[in-house]
Amino acid sequence: MASRPPVHRARKRFGQNFLRDPGIISRIVRAIGPRPGERLVEIGPGQGALTEPLLEAAGGRLEVIELDRDLIPGLRVQFFNHPDFVIHEGDALKVDFRVLRGAGEPLRVVGNLPYNISTPLIAHLLEAGDAIADMHFMLQREVVERLAAEPGGADWGRLSVMAQYRCRVESLFVVPPEAFVPRPKVDSAIVRLTPYAAPPHPARDAALLSRLVREAFGQRRKTLRNNLKGRIGGEALEALGIDPGRRPQTLCVEEFVRIANHLSDVGEEVRP
Repeated sequence: MASRPPVHRARKRFGQNFLRDPGIISRIVRAIGPRPGERLVEIGPGQGALTEPLLEAAGGRLEVIELDRDLIPGLRVQFFNHPDFVIHEGDALKVDFRVLRGAGEPLRVVGNLPYNISTPLIAHLLEAGDAIADMHFMLQREVVERLAAEPGGADWGRLSVMAQYRCRVESLFVVPPEAFVPRPKVDSAIVRLTPYAAPPHPARDAALLSRLVREAFGQRRKTLRNNLKGRIGGEALEALGIDPGRRPQTLCVEEFVRIANHLSDVGEEVRP
């Protein structure tokens, strides 16, 4: 049985909200479905509420990434009897997940992510490609809704397009504020991101696609003709089967890829 960690006060600068609800914790672990022998990595273990059941389900093998130095001694004490429990001290945004994977199996990444780093961290992980088998994250509900959005809705945007270009996105369930200490002011939700072995609609230049999507959503109320002015003309868009009078939130992933591939073929560039 793991020892109890010392009391730690949540820090606003790290966006810390510690999960406390046993029912929610159990439901998250069931959704992840860890199995012995897998490379499981938890980002931001905090005080180990999710860490302990993950360790048990994964046969005692787990790696964690923790930024708050004050939490690390407690984690070492709490899980001292697990020889395959590894702590990486540092910022997950600076971790090279390809290097962390090494020659082993792709990583299964999980975590209760601070709201203030969730979007850049997901973008960072998506760049790790085949180093990641899947990801299960607790995020602000609004972010999950954007990740899992469909074209045409208010939530569909740059994050939706780029996440769904690389991953199958599943919104699993909502987690209320009372599941945490201290209570956040918003609902959270669990999302599953499963990277594609190969994107269903491959872009010849993924970096160009990302920049194109950013420009297209630069001003959501404007049309593609206006937002992409100087990059691709109305006639070229029509030749691709895309009405230049449409707004960016109406385009699906495949249509954005179609435009990006055309730009790549004709040697056009989107400013960095």
